[in-house]
Amino acid sequence: MDYREGLAELHTHLGASVASDILWSLAHEQGIALPVKDFWEFDRLVTVSDPRGVENLDALDRIYHWTELIQSSPLAVERSVHAAIGGAYRSQRITTLELRFNPMKRNRGGERDLDHIIMAAVRGLDRASLEYPQVRAGLILMMDRTFDERQNAIIVEKAIRYLSRGVVGIDIAGPRPGGARYPYGELASLVEEARAAGLGVTIHVGEEGGEHGLEEIGEVIEELRPERIGHGILAAGSPELMSALRGTGIVLEICPTSNLLTKALRDEDELRDVFRAFVDHGVAFTIATDGPEMMRTHLRDELELLLRIGALGEEELAEANARGHEASFVRELPAPATAR
Repeated sequence: MDYREGLAELHTHLGASVASDILWSLAHEQGIALPVKDFWEFDRLVTVSDPRGVENLDALDRIYHWTELIQSSPLAVERSVHAAIGGAYRSQRITTLELRFNPMKRNRGGERDLDHIIMAAVRGLDRASLEYPQVRAGLILMMDRTFDERQNAIIVEKAIRYLSRGVVGIDIAGPRPGGARYPYGELASLVEEARAAGLGVTIHVGEEGGEHGLEEIGEVIEELRPERIGHGILAAGSPELMSALRGTGIVLEICPTSNLLTKALRDEDELRDVFRAFVDHGVAFTIATDGPEMMRTHLRDELELLLRIGALGEEELAEANARGHEASFVRELPAPATAR
């Protein structure tokens, strides 16, 4: 598959986008006590190493615990952002890339200054822009479903503050407290504040939760009105939700391998059915990895998977990739630090 304009990857987490050998070195440089002493055991610790996947999203969160801990310093965040952007271009020729992360999960519970963490990410972005001027890259700051209102408000405040430095959007993810339905509507004022400042809005929803998940998608569409939704695959079972997505023009960020590995989708047959439902109902979507290193996949692997199982044809894949470039929150090539 030849995409002359390069590939677009809009949904990848910083904690899942850095190679194990880099994380291994960062852990040792910072003196982090690891539960294993052998690199290959560590590699299994920070990736979904079993091809059958993980038991559930909680198991995935346990993997993120280690990658976020290792990235909990300005030095580690800068190196991680720089490595993720460079690696994406070199291995996949990704020319539009958005990296998302939660800065509060990298400041050791307040031990590190939040601005230092975010500025380190910006420095990594600037360094990558100098080395890879072909790449449009931006940062998305993530709120968390386990955080209180004040914590999430601080993240939005920081995203607005660093809007001119490469932060392009906001998101929310993380475990649901007690597995209950999350009250997305309570974020409406924060989302409006971010949107008014010029930030893009994408929301993790509809990856899990059964009926709760369907209700959450409806609530997000109606009350938060994001430009994009992370995952949203449960909507494939609801003609009403697909109609709402089509009507609002919301773009889904679908991560095929990740959804299979986390058991959000049962098998490749269900994956194919989800994509065909979205195509048939005119729902806009892009293809992403969720995190290439942790998921042991890359964007071209995702495209080849969808082609192999008959989920999408060549032309539909090209359309999804073009949509990724168009739907990106990164509106222009970032200027290197020396030009500012």
